[in-house]
Amino acid sequence: MAHLLIVEDDELLRDALGAQLAQAGHRITTAADGAEALELLALQGFDGVVLDLGLPLVDGLTVLRRLRQRLPALPVLILTARDGVEDRVEGLNAGADDYLTKPFNRDELLARLQALLRRASLPAFGANTAPAPAVPAAGNLRLDPQLPRAWLGNEAIDLTQREWVLLDLLVRHSGQVVSREVVLAAWQSEPAETGGVASNALEVYVHRLRRKLSGSTLNIRNIRGLGYLLESAGAP
Repeated sequence: MAHLLIVEDDELLRDALGAQLAQAGHRITTAADGAEALELLALQGFDGVVLDLGLPLVDGLTVLRRLRQRLPALPVLILTARDGVEDRVEGLNAGADDYLTKPFNRDELLARLQALLRRASLPAFGANTAPAPAVPAAGNLRLDPQLPRAWLGNEAIDLTQREWVLLDLLVRHSGQVVSREVVLAAWQSEPAETGGVASNALEVYVHRLRRKLSGSTLNIRNIRGLGYLLESAGAP
């Protein structure tokens, strides 16, 4: 059973989602606006968040950015009526793990959310404890898939779940091309999750990982038409 926070200003939708997720066995807390959501996030521990973007008082993107500063690993599924690619990219850049546009199928939402919760291994993501022996490794980057955690030297890296999966694939296949299809297959465990958001999100996640690896000896190279290659800086 996961403790979930539903942040949605539409009372009917909020109640319906709460009832569906409670029926699926989860403990539910709800918030009707962004300010209430931030207060609850500061006071309680949650295993996942369903977050509307069009919120009163404090908008959803602001909630997401503030949440990510404190809780880099908390799974967040965005709900929004905004269906433009730019809006999706903005939400993913702010730290969302997945994205659904309204109107949506509630069974699909449940499948996506359950997939996020399965991939989560809190509080391991972003933990700032001293590193344990970690394999595999590449350059000054070390990973421990059992936790899962990653470090640059002795400093832990804050990673979302999808960033972890992508980084783990690249390190395990260091020096080899990892195709887009392989990455997307590793991200999704439910057929409903394939397509749209995940496909458009891949470049966003690669860009975010490049930034987080900027202090390392590694670079993620885009091999046009094939996929991505993790290589040492300066490699031909």
